[in-house]
Amino acid sequence: MNFSDFYTTNDHFTIIPAVMLALFGCAILIFDFWMFPDPRQRKWLLIFVAFAEGFTGFGLYRQAAWLAQSPAALQGFHGSVTVDGFSVFFNWIFLVAALVVAIISYQYLEIAGEHHGEYYGLILFAQCGMYFLATGTDLVTLFIGLELMALSFYVMVGFLRADKRSNEAAMKYLLLGAFSTGFLAYGFSVLYGIAGSTKLQDITDAIAARPAWDPVVFLALATTAVGLLFKIAAAPFHMWAPDAYEGAPTPVTAYLSVASKAASFAFLLRLFQGPLQSLSAEWEPILAFVAILTLTLGNLAAINQTNIKRLLAYSSISHAGYMLLGLVANNPTGTNGILVYVMVYTFMNLGAFAVITAMRRRGIIGEELDDLAGLMHKSPGYAMLMLVFLLSLAGIPPTAGFLGKYYIFLALIQSGHYVLAVVATLYVAVAIYYYFKIVRSMFIREETEKAPVATSFGLRLALGVTGLLTLLIGIYPEPFLQLAKTSLVR
Repeated sequence: MNFSDFYTTNDHFTIIPAVMLALFGCAILIFDFWMFPDPRQRKWLLIFVAFAEGFTGFGLYRQAAWLAQSPAALQGFHGSVTVDGFSVFFNWIFLVAALVVAIISYQYLEIAGEHHGEYYGLILFAQCGMYFLATGTDLVTLFIGLELMALSFYVMVGFLRADKRSNEAAMKYLLLGAFSTGFLAYGFSVLYGIAGSTKLQDITDAIAARPAWDPVVFLALATTAVGLLFKIAAAPFHMWAPDAYEGAPTPVTAYLSVASKAASFAFLLRLFQGPLQSLSAEWEPILAFVAILTLTLGNLAAINQTNIKRLLAYSSISHAGYMLLGLVANNPTGTNGILVYVMVYTFMNLGAFAVITAMRRRGIIGEELDDLAGLMHKSPGYAMLMLVFLLSLAGIPPTAGFLGKYYIFLALIQSGHYVLAVVATLYVAVAIYYYFKIVRSMFIREETEKAPVATSFGLRLALGVTGLLTLLIGIYPEPFLQLAKTSLVR
């Protein structure tokens, strides 16, 4: 068998990007111990990350090229893994998020005195888990992917070993994460009992054949939903997010808020628009209540926050509520709206956290509103970029964030959920209020800290790319909308 035959074999072709991520993650652990004992040499580990993402990107490109010529998705390992437009779309998001986080992490870890090679390995291992969350069409595959991602994040949240906040955040995240995983595993076991199979298609057929409001099916729905709602930080299962976001290293917070949420929504869509789709009459009102509760708690709790990472944590919770409303709409526009929202949220939230990363200096944590006071006078470029990201997070045109909210509201109106659309629109005004607390601090208040912000080529590159895309998607959205439309679940 030559290389060409090996590469186009379904089983290998469907997982080649994940294999690349795992191999490079292991290589980083080995080479860091063997070749880079001096911390000053660890900047070369970024090359390993770049190569890993390069090979992963090439694999995703080959998958996308294959799908462009094929009328159907590609399945591997007897249907346990499925490569389709949906999986490729989400995996591109994971790739961008991992690359940006790795780039902005170098200087932050140097300043924090915790620059260790395994950090970059954990980024790749987490991305490997996300790959299987986007491509998995089997309960076992999905569960393994979820746990690989979660275990990597448990370690990364507590990576600042000398920081009590980081240790506390990791412990809370681990305990609550294990608790939610128990619910999810129980729900999966019930689904397996119903269908006698772990394949999503078999579970879909089995549930469709059972009567409406079957108590066993409802038990599976409820326990699975609890586990998944925890992963996306939806209320009332959001209590871990503010502490984890505040205590984790800022680049990790960025990665957790963007990539983990995107992967969890990919997982959520696979289940709710697959095996659980026939139960939509049961889960739509439940998710509508959860979405409104999430919007309410997320937005109202953010108002009084003075720590920017906690404020953005509650903001992240509210964004999960908007994305859940796209699922409640339960129409193609809603699904497309979630995909668009995930895409634009990736760039604007990564950019906002990149600015917060630049506030970390020797002896200065830089996470309070006071730390951003007078930023416009000290670093006008950073202040203007932060303004763009905050406007986008609030959903103000012509930024990318407006596009995400527009499609969610349109989906609600098309499906007749007028009250939900009105309530969600009103919460935009609340979001504008607390986002502009940061704007006021940057542009109006006098600076309280004279030390210059941290800067590096990687940080400037990350901010430039995220800022450009946040504006470009809002001003010229057609290519990005087409990308999302061609990525709908098949």
